[in-house]
Amino acid sequence: MKGRVSQVLIHITGCVIFLALPIVFSPDASNLSDLWRYPPALKDFLVYLVILLFFYFNYFVLIPQYYFRRKYLAFFLISLVSFTVIVLLPNMLVDFRGGPPREGYEWPANNPMPMPSDRHPHEMQHSPMEQADEMSRQGNDAPPPGMHPGAMPQRDHHMVSRSILLDIGHQVFLFLAVFFFSLILRITDRWRQTEKEKLNAELSYLKAQINPHFLFNILNTIYSLAVEKSDQTGTAVVKLSQMMRYVISDAGHQLVPLSREIDYLGNYIELQKMRFGDQLPLSFTVTGQATGQLIAPLILISFVENAFKHGVNAAENTDIKIAVSILENQLHFSAFNNKVNIKELPETEGGIGLENTRKRLQLLYPASHTLVIKDEINYFEVSLSLQLS
Repeated sequence: MKGRVSQVLIHITGCVIFLALPIVFSPDASNLSDLWRYPPALKDFLVYLVILLFFYFNYFVLIPQYYFRRKYLAFFLISLVSFTVIVLLPNMLVDFRGGPPREGYEWPANNPMPMPSDRHPHEMQHSPMEQADEMSRQGNDAPPPGMHPGAMPQRDHHMVSRSILLDIGHQVFLFLAVFFFSLILRITDRWRQTEKEKLNAELSYLKAQINPHFLFNILNTIYSLAVEKSDQTGTAVVKLSQMMRYVISDAGHQLVPLSREIDYLGNYIELQKMRFGDQLPLSFTVTGQATGQLIAPLILISFVENAFKHGVNAAENTDIKIAVSILENQLHFSAFNNKVNIKELPETEGGIGLENTRKRLQLLYPASHTLVIKDEINYFEVSLSLQLS
């Protein structure tokens, strides 16, 4: 929700800045109200407005419906029609010359500039010498001596034609810039969405691999209790049901409360205590408070499983130490076990849990975690520092 609000605000800000450009760079209009008094500035504003509408039309309709579906001919034809509308519509709504002439002037139908005979009477009351001085002051804009004033419209037509070409060239540049910008932006968004779906699919696959491994270890523990006809078998089943509820209901989310993850670890360790009894030297400590922090589910259990898997043997000295430390949004987890001789079962070979956890950490916390694994001759130790949400 927060991300969508920020996106909307970015779009609104971009639209306002884009529509303000013709006002900022117009020599006549200094604010929005001036647009109605200076038609050339109004026409530029309409061009920018229509191009902005085309941006969203291209982004939300043309690219998804035609370009991504490989209907390239229809896509470019509709874009060409849109460009034609962008060029013609503002010129149809606003006269290119900038509206009607100033008061006191009347432009003939075949002459875009007023002739000397069309000037106001007080402008004609000058002597030939004054007229020559005026023509000298005007420089190249006045006709040379002996040239009939009627020759002026031809030059003015060239100026108007050049202005039209420059105007259309500016519109072509704006159109192409907006066209390719919307295309690149849409393609980038689709690529990000594809990568996100790929990430979710891979994470689901990794968690699906963890769950059977978890079930095998826990069921093996309950089986051992049942064989021994322990009174703790019923309690172990309750612990397992709590853990399964967590796996089924909570672990499907991308993030879960840290307190639930720690409870999950505690239930697993309690089951192992039931299995091995007092002969298992075990230390499990939690320091700090879990007060609303979030963590990826099932991200720590593999390290705990590994400690019991490779550190427990009734005929040898066993030493397992598991610690969780919480400092605001920083989590530090450590798991230590001395190595003992164990008989590997075919179902548990290959270190699936640890490898999956390593991959999940790289995908979910690419720049906010530090994982150090020490695999020595006599002991195995994991140290994980994690920045929580």
